[in-house]
Amino acid sequence: MLGRPLSTSSRWIQHSVAGPSRLPLTRPPLSCRHASSFDPISWLSRTLSPSTFGKTDESEAKEDEKEIIPEKPTESSNIFATDPVKEEPQAPLSASRTSRTRPTVPLKPRQVQVSNIPVPFHKETTMPFVISHRKLNKLGRQIAGKPIDYAILQMQFSEKRAGSKIKDLLTSAKQKAVQRRKMDSPTLVVAEAWVNKRATRSKKMVAQGRGHRGVRVKRSATMTVVLKEGKTVEQQKANERKRKLSRIVSAAVTREDKPLRNPAPMWTW
Repeated sequence: MLGRPLSTSSRWIQHSVAGPSRLPLTRPPLSCRHASSFDPISWLSRTLSPSTFGKTDESEAKEDEKEIIPEKPTESSNIFATDPVKEEPQAPLSASRTSRTRPTVPLKPRQVQVSNIPVPFHKETTMPFVISHRKLNKLGRQIAGKPIDYAILQMQFSEKRAGSKIKDLLTSAKQKAVQRRKMDSPTLVVAEAWVNKRATRSKKMVAQGRGHRGVRVKRSATMTVVLKEGKTVEQQKANERKRKLSRIVSAAVTREDKPLRNPAPMWTW
């Protein structure tokens, strides 16, 4: 009899707590609206700092505290402050480099044998005359590098209007080189020949149709030649013949120790 009312009472308690929604019997969450007194930084410092936990004797703990000697504070109160480092005096850059490298040996000046005898030459220039510098430059390329007699012969039979003036220039330059510079006439060569522009001589108006007009400009130019001693025509011909003979390579009775030039394809052998 006693057990029945207890069962009914316990059943009544369960139903009264659960309710019609059949919610599980759990503890309701506590309110967290108030500020927490837990500080993670202080907890971390207490956890990692050496403590006297586990010391059986208080005297041992006091001895450990005495052994910890605080560091001497610096001038600034910053926790990241460090002692100033004394800078050592550095040697000059030139001294440090010379100490690392090998001792330099003074170089002797290179002796170049220069002959005191100047190379004789003669330069001659024409007077400015009306001609285009492009037309005159063609004559300069024609006589450059030629023997003086051959250049005079070319200008003598040239069909250009300026040919006669260039011929007179070469003739006078040859005479002055032989008389003044004491140069050998058969070996004279036109070593250089160039053309320079000169001032514009005149501008002339040219009438054109329908009320138009144009300007005709007369240009002027000069030619300069330099005569030097070189090889005669006979020497040049002999050197050319020697060069052509050296290029001849044939499979004769006596083989020549020279490489083949322009070999034929193998399938034609």
